[in-house]
Amino acid sequence: MPDEVTPFHDLDAFLDLPRVSGLVLSPDGSRLVASVTVLSADRKNYVGSLWQVDPAGERPARRLTRSEKGESSPVFLPDGSLLFVSRRPDPDTADSGDDVEAGVWLLPADGGDPRQVLGRPGGVGDVAVARDSGRVVVSAPVLTGAGSADGRDAELRRQRKDRNVSAVLHTSPRIRFWDQDLGPDETHLLAVTERPADGRWTRLRDLTPGAGHGLVDRSTDLAAAGDVVAAAWNVDEPRGELRGQVRLIDVETGEHRVLLDSPDHDFDSPVLSPDGRWVVAERAARPAYDEPPDPTLVIVPVEGGEPRDLLPDLDRFPHTPVWSPDSAAVFTTYDDLGRGRVARVDVESGAVTVLTADDGVYSSLCVSPDGRYVYALRATVAEPPAPVRLDAAEKDQRPRELPGPAPRPALPGTLTEVFTTADDGLALRGWLALPAGAGETAPAPLLLWVHGGPQSSWNQWQWRWNPWLMVARGYAVLLPDPALSTGYGIEFHRRGWGRWGERPYTDLMSVTDATLARPDVDQTRTAAMGGSFGGYMANWIATHTDRFDAIVTHAGLWALDQFGATTDLPSYWRAQFGDPLAKPARYADYSPHTGVASITTPMLVIHGDRDYRVPIGEALRLWSDLARHDVPAQFLYFPDENHWVLSPGNVVAWYETVLAFLAHHVLGENWARPARV
Repeated sequence: MPDEVTPFHDLDAFLDLPRVSGLVLSPDGSRLVASVTVLSADRKNYVGSLWQVDPAGERPARRLTRSEKGESSPVFLPDGSLLFVSRRPDPDTADSGDDVEAGVWLLPADGGDPRQVLGRPGGVGDVAVARDSGRVVVSAPVLTGAGSADGRDAELRRQRKDRNVSAVLHTSPRIRFWDQDLGPDETHLLAVTERPADGRWTRLRDLTPGAGHGLVDRSTDLAAAGDVVAAAWNVDEPRGELRGQVRLIDVETGEHRVLLDSPDHDFDSPVLSPDGRWVVAERAARPAYDEPPDPTLVIVPVEGGEPRDLLPDLDRFPHTPVWSPDSAAVFTTYDDLGRGRVARVDVESGAVTVLTADDGVYSSLCVSPDGRYVYALRATVAEPPAPVRLDAAEKDQRPRELPGPAPRPALPGTLTEVFTTADDGLALRGWLALPAGAGETAPAPLLLWVHGGPQSSWNQWQWRWNPWLMVARGYAVLLPDPALSTGYGIEFHRRGWGRWGERPYTDLMSVTDATLARPDVDQTRTAAMGGSFGGYMANWIATHTDRFDAIVTHAGLWALDQFGATTDLPSYWRAQFGDPLAKPARYADYSPHTGVASITTPMLVIHGDRDYRVPIGEALRLWSDLARHDVPAQFLYFPDENHWVLSPGNVVAWYETVLAFLAHHVLGENWARPARV
């Protein structure tokens, strides 16, 4: 153990670290506001607060809000006052305790106490403000049978509660999403039509009556003038398929007009230009059996027309477009070789300027009103998100760090890279987090950690899957990007599409071999672990090699035909694996459960019962199969967690159990059951 004790040596100290997330900029460019979550006083959950960051980087960050329930989703009004969402009790009503629904609150520009301006039965979700007019549109759940009348919605909710009704009647194929049961309400967009200076906002216009599941997991954008909403929209198709389109919604009339739609493509993340002339959106070919989606950004006139590809020559997956204030350019981010990039795209010429060349991944882009700067949150594998400033036109720059709400924690080791070549000639790489003191005379045991997705990358800080907690216990943690990872081009992605047990597996083993050739890594003590797609790969590894001393599988796919029929996104799954009855080959070739008789490595199975992406049946069947074949195994079960494990107490139980399991099977220590499980 190094001389310096870091927060990663103590799980409770790790939970105490503040976590910075979203970033918004005031209309005049003088104020940045970041969202920060910290552990609650009773240590049972996390609560959010809002902090102001100086865009000039001269003054320290200062806290703006404080309450037991916390605050989130900040957005500025044109006068500089700040709206946010909170479940804090309103002193002007009798509502209190856990029954308080999320409402919209206003913090005056000159400070003072926040006041609630909007509360609804069922609460509110996101808040959007028109930059010029100040018009406000909120998303909110509305019971399907309530129409657009708030009074009817409140009465139906009261009746369901009083009569203890939990039933949901579904009329479309989608019934769940992640850990959320869809229904009995649906997300609507509501425009605030009157905003009394000192009163509540009670007059609302429903822009999406009968929305169904149209807005589930889809984003919207409000025009600067406040007259139009651009909404990504789910369209149900035959056989349970789903298509994403972009609609324009007139805020005055509620009229919907389809702007972007194609039987061969999905559209998402529409953003209206400040001058109101254009919409930029993400477009991806709909996934097919032999071809993965290849996302790009397209631009289309608000009046309609053929969309134009903004990035025809970029062999990466761009996302989260943001306009420049003069509507002349679009800023976007994308993964690149285990890192992230921010790029500026000139709308007229198509010229691309890559602003960043460092190890960071950037999010929450905010462009200053004069167009000179881009503010963002920057993170790396070794650094949690923190606010920075970029020059909006400078190529390959390093960002200026801004004094943020949270200091950078000390790490228990160092980060380096591992490179090798796959047997088909493509370059492979991964991050390697090494404990302090690892060297030729004291090589560290290896922990291969496979990322989820699979369309993702080990390229930034992880609060949930944090390698530094393992490094603090002496492990060298390998974080590779195998086939299907983002940031390496469409061909790298295509080589693993629908064939998860081929290239992704051999890529992982190739990077592992290169890592074990290092003198500071102990090839005699190894383990593998992963969650979601990483859990699938952990299961696949268990059935195809005995080279590891222990394997941890979290939320892993086990029996593919079973999974494909029970996951919350069956249409996306069937696109690449096919119908198991009509096209059974990939299910037979790549389902880990068919190789259960080959498993000899001890396994720790972990799953949450509220996981709808990879349903609990995968873990139950795996656990039963392991028992039937006498495989040494343990099952860590969370009745109330989802695809992730989020409750602070359960996070500690997760890590304590994983560390105890690895210590026994990899380090040779006597088994010591964690006290809290």
